[in-house]
Amino acid sequence: MRIYPTMELQNGRCVTLDKGRLDNAMIWHVDPIETARGWSAAGAEWMQLTDFDAIEGRDTNFGLVEEIIRSAEMPVQLAGGMRSREQVAHWIDKGAGRVVIGTLAARDPNLVKELAKLYPDQIVLAVDVWRGFVMTDGWRSQSAFTPEAFIQAFENTPFAGIVVTDIDSDMEDVEAQLGLIAGLAEKSRTPIIASGVVRTADDISRLAYIPNISGAIVGRALFRKTLGLADALEVAKTAHEPVAQFQ
Repeated sequence: MRIYPTMELQNGRCVTLDKGRLDNAMIWHVDPIETARGWSAAGAEWMQLTDFDAIEGRDTNFGLVEEIIRSAEMPVQLAGGMRSREQVAHWIDKGAGRVVIGTLAARDPNLVKELAKLYPDQIVLAVDVWRGFVMTDGWRSQSAFTPEAFIQAFENTPFAGIVVTDIDSDMEDVEAQLGLIAGLAEKSRTPIIASGVVRTADDISRLAYIPNISGAIVGRALFRKTLGLADALEVAKTAHEPVAQFQ
């Protein structure tokens, strides 16, 4: 299972949000570029970068995002504001290893299917769930899709992965989240990346034993220092290693 250390940007600063509330961000006084390089030095193979300003249609962080992509020393999975073919193409041309698409998939699924074929292994579907339905527009609009139906609609689409976030239990009820994620992973042909579930190394261990979970996004726990990245990577690496049997 792969660990994706995750950085969220707002007005050029690293932040974390409570249930996506953009007006109530926790600011972390760290250098985004040095933080990304530190994650690479610790052994991370990928990172996720989410641009909250882009979700609101602002280009405040574009220069910083480009610099992180250039200097992170690992591939970047970029999320936030991918609302058109042009935006997706722009960031892939700028060097993003993958781009994460959610709202556009709900609005124009045929375009997203086309993009997934055009950019093999570079498009990730975001499935953000609240009260049983997929949310769009930065978690502010409820669609008519259940997560099961949404994933089923893209059954044969060659996504690199599907990021699943249970907003309703975000950072509160791990058991409920694991239940939702495990259920979707069982029905999906595409590997699932779990978001918002990891607080401790034990959470990684539990995720590693759910079939079809390919990765976990870890952000707030790293900034709060309730989990070290090196420890997270080690647990993810060894969770499925065979244990010798006593004779």
